[in-house]
Parts: sequence; C-alpha cells; structure tokens
Amino acid sequence: MIRLSWTQPEDLLPHALVAADLDGRDAADVRERWTAAGGDPEPPASGASPEPAPAHLRELARELQTELDKLADPEQLLTDEPEDLDAILARGAAPVLPANERADHANRVHGAWLGRAAGCLLGKPVEKLPLEGIRAIARATGNWPLSGYFTEVGLDPATAARYPWNRRSRPTSLAENIDGMPEDDDLNFPLIALHLLERSRSGFETHDVAQAWLDLLPAGRVFTAERITYRNLLAGHEPEIAGRVGNPFRDWIGAQIRTDLYGWARPGDPLAAARLAYQDARLSHGRNGIYGAMFAAAANAAAVTGAPIHTVLSAALAVVPSASRYAAAVRRGLTIAREDLDDEAAVDLLHEEYGHLHWVHVLPNAALLAFALARGAGDFERTITLAVSGGWDTDSVGATAGAITGALTGARELPATWIEPLGDRLASSVPGFGGARFTALAIRTLEVSK
Repeated sequence: MIRLSWTQPEDLLPHALVAADLDGRDAADVRERWTAAGGDPEPPASGASPEPAPAHLRELARELQTELDKLADPEQLLTDEPEDLDAILARGAAPVLPANERADHANRVHGAWLGRAAGCLLGKPVEKLPLEGIRAIARATGNWPLSGYFTEVGLDPATAARYPWNRRSRPTSLAENIDGMPEDDDLNFPLIALHLLERSRSGFETHDVAQAWLDLLPAGRVFTAERITYRNLLAGHEPEIAGRVGNPFRDWIGAQIRTDLYGWARPGDPLAAARLAYQDARLSHGRNGIYGAMFAAAANAAAVTGAPIHTVLSAALAVVPSASRYAAAVRRGLTIAREDLDDEAAVDLLHEEYGHLHWVHVLPNAALLAFALARGAGDFERTITLAVSGGWDTDSVGATAGAITGALTGARELPATWIEPLGDRLASSVPGFGGARFTALAIRTLEVSK
C-alpha cells in the first residue's frame, strides 16, 4: 500500500483547516462537520497518515476542501498581504540597492552554487528531526556546536533509535558516505530556473514555469504545494489557478527554495530578481509563500555584489510588504540575533514563538534564516551551522543561507571542509543536468546574467 504524502484528501483537509485559521477565515462550520463525521482535525506532520480513511470520509474531505477554497479572506489580510505584484512592491519599503559591481562576479556566483549545495547537504540527514534530536546526535558524535557534516561514527544505539536519520538522505549525506552532491529538490529547482532563463534571458511568465515542471520534473520530486499544483496542472487547471485549488500549503517554504538563481542572474538588482521570483512562485504559492521567494531572490541579487550582510538583508526585506507576517518573522529573527542570548537560547526562543507552525511552513523558517544570516555576519560556516542546527526545514534553510553567504565569500575562499566533499558534481533527475559540474553551472549562470 502506498500512502503518498501531501495528496490524500483526509490528510489535506486538516492542513487546510489550520491554514484557514491562520488567515482568519471562518472555518468553524467545516471543522465541526469534519469532526462530527469522525475525521481527525490534527494534520499529520509527515504529510500522510498511516492508514487510508473510509471512502465516505475521503469524499467528505474533498467536498469540505472545496468549501474552504470558497471562504472569503478578511479585508485586513487582503490589505496587509496582497498577491498582486504591483501591490506587493507598493507595500514594501524603498529598496536600498547595492552598487552593481560585476568585479569578481564569476567567483561569487560559483560560491553561491557551492554554498547552496553545502548548506543543503549539511541539513539533509536531520531533516524532519526535532530540535532536541539534532542536538542529541551532534553531541553524541562530538560535533556540537556543528563544525562538519553529520556522522554516525560514535553514535550510540539509543540516540540513533530515538532520532532516526532522514531515511532517503542517510546513504548519501553523512560525512562517511558523501560522494558528490546527492539529488535534492533544493538543487533541482535552481536547475529549472537556469533552464527558464536560458530559454529567455529577458524573463518568462508563470505558464512557462508550469511547462518546465511538466517537461523536466518527475512528479515524485515535488512536495507540499508543488505536488498539489503539479496534480492540478495534470487535471487541466490553468497555471494561473493551479496553485489555488485544494492547496493548503500556499504559505509554506516551497517557493522560497526555488529562486536563488534569479538573484545570481540579476546582480545588484533585487527588484528585477524579485519580479522573476514572483512569476515562479505564484504558480504554487500565495502571500507569504510568494514573499519568501521574492526575499530569497533579492537577497541573492545583493549578495553576489559582495554587499555587507546588513545591506543584503535590507534589500531583501524591501521587496516584502512591511505589514505581512513574513516581514514580521524576518524582523523577529533579526531582533533575536541582536539580543544577548547564546545561540541555543536564541534558537529556543524562536521555537517557543514559532513552534506551533508546521516545520515546512515558511514563517518559522524565515525567522530562522534571518537569525542565522544576521548572527553569522557573513561568515559561511557559522551561518550554515546556525541555520541547520536551528531545526525545522534544515536542508532548505541551510541551502538558502549557504547560497547567500557562499556568494558573499566567493568560491575561492570557501572552507575546504565543506566544499571538497561535493567533488564539483551534482546528481539530479532533471534531464540534461545529471552529473552536472558546479563549475559549469556557474559559467551558464553568468551567461544568462549578461
């Protein structure tokens, strides 16, 4: 029996109820009907409950999801968190653009690719683990605070049993078995972005992104909002609405992991990078999910100029509506980074304030990303280890933090401890990119930036 995550109606509806509550949409009647029929209102953390629901519950879940899709958004939400691009940018701040210095651009783009891979790889084996599990494993193996890739050498059986590695990543992502960068959606999506810009350097539309997914991405390599959107495209929904139908994950992190390359390709122009990110993100996400994509793209556009980290963060925050929950999460992460708390206490505070949200939701991960970038102060190793040791979506936050600080550092200055295991190669199921060299990808990225 296959229990495919992020697709079963009885598993999606509880997530949709949570999303409605967070947005302030009145879902009380839907919740009451679901629980009265025997449905579980608690969403599964892993994306799929172990056993299928009875047929009548599955049908009811589909019916109720349609009703939730029709609920009106509160007026204040529409004001604070618009989805139209012009309205998004109008509600942001005036961006402080770094000088468009292309000196050493090649080295910084190469560093961004390598940094993204290393940060992702560090986070892969502990993805989905709770914060205490990450700390327990690292301490048990003499790797705390983190100073290298995770290892199970020296890991005691009790800790290993209590906190099992990510099943898919264990064979490829521990220090003793790393042999190049293994496949990951956090690296597949920059490849898709590169493909889109190689087809049209001036830009693309959302329908081009949809077509690229269908042409290049296996369905099993997309998750949460992307999986729902992929299914809806196959069901005949147009790209403009495919992400809006039965999709409770529109405020999750999926779009934020897709857009770093748009910044690398638009050095010194965070607004242009954010506009590209918007066209990509709106296929599958809304509101804070879109803002995360725009934030990441703008940050990378500033980082590849070598701007100071505070300028990078200011430029990125400028493309996000200031009254949005995303902007508030970023600001909170920055505030905590400045407080007189040690790293563990600071992360504990983040989890205290954002731990009620799913570990793939964009808001806790945005707060953690901002915290790691600010406290890391541009230092590559410190930033990626802060990002990953902070928990939640470890490989995704590690990847974004690694891309930004990899660009700031440049490939030539990145620590060999983190870069040599990559072997300058990347595994991917995206056609044309399997076994790609990071050196070659950097050259191709430079070409689309001209």
